[in-house]
Amino acid sequence: MHIVTGGAGFIGSVMVWKLNRMGVDDIWIVDTLGTGRKWRNLRGLRFSEIIGPEALIAGAAGARLPPETEAVIHLGACSSTTEADADYLLKNNYHFSRGLAKAALNAGVRLLVASSAAVYGAGECGCQDGKENLRRLRPLNMYGHSKLMFDRWAADSGAVEKLASLRFFNVYGPNEYHKGDMASMAFKAFQQIRDAGRLRLFKSQRPDFADGEQLRDFVYVKDVVDAMWWLLENPGVNGIFNLGTGTEETWKQLAAAVFAAVGKEPDIEYIDMPEAIRGQYQYRTRADIRSFRIAGYQGVFRPVAEGIRDYVVNHLMRPNPHIDSED
Repeated sequence: MHIVTGGAGFIGSVMVWKLNRMGVDDIWIVDTLGTGRKWRNLRGLRFSEIIGPEALIAGAAGARLPPETEAVIHLGACSSTTEADADYLLKNNYHFSRGLAKAALNAGVRLLVASSAAVYGAGECGCQDGKENLRRLRPLNMYGHSKLMFDRWAADSGAVEKLASLRFFNVYGPNEYHKGDMASMAFKAFQQIRDAGRLRLFKSQRPDFADGEQLRDFVYVKDVVDAMWWLLENPGVNGIFNLGTGTEETWKQLAAAVFAAVGKEPDIEYIDMPEAIRGQYQYRTRADIRSFRIAGYQGVFRPVAEGIRDYVVNHLMRPNPHIDSED
């Protein structure tokens, strides 16, 4: 049995889809659905149970997993980079993750944990993964700090040698529709172009980056879950790994890919960046994936034009854009 926390969310539900495609149906989804539209991500997926986080683990320690558990894929967390409640982030992203990790490691089951490129802050220390530079990193927000705290605990306790912590970069793709402001610009761009015929992007606040030339490592969610499946199949590969394409592309390139996928000429308006996010804004991210390649992963990470085309044509332009186990 596989446990997927956050299994009704964006990456989590696509991971359930991947498991289904690989013949795995005995899946416990751990998530909270609330009153929003997240439940729609579950339609068309095969799983055996869905429970709330409190039913899986009690507090930060002393929990036990069901004896039939084969793997824990821990993707559940508060993913809002603008969340201001530090105690809430500590509870959900650090204490809960640490307790679940202890339970999984005590049971001797495979454990994958979602981290984030937000740990790298403005990138002044680079984007080198692994455990060597954990004390040098300075995240720009509490969300990134909560993820970094888990990685530091894993390194200090030795748990990092028995799990894979994955620093996701700018993930986009199907089933992110419930995320609101935290949805990818790929999805927001499609909506704006569909509704208004044009796209609004933030102006640059730095002279060394022109408007629209800010750089990101955009990684397609289908490529992300392929990598996670490989890690499940290779339980001896452990450590802290970046999970991105290893290349950087601009917001303009992302925009051009969405316009091309919907068959329109680019029409972009640049607007002022809100004051509230200027101090937290990353101007350049690129995953250094050398350690993941050295570990043996040879899978393909699609460039943004290719990933966006699949996303738009095979999902966003369909009546039901959600990913389905029959896809």
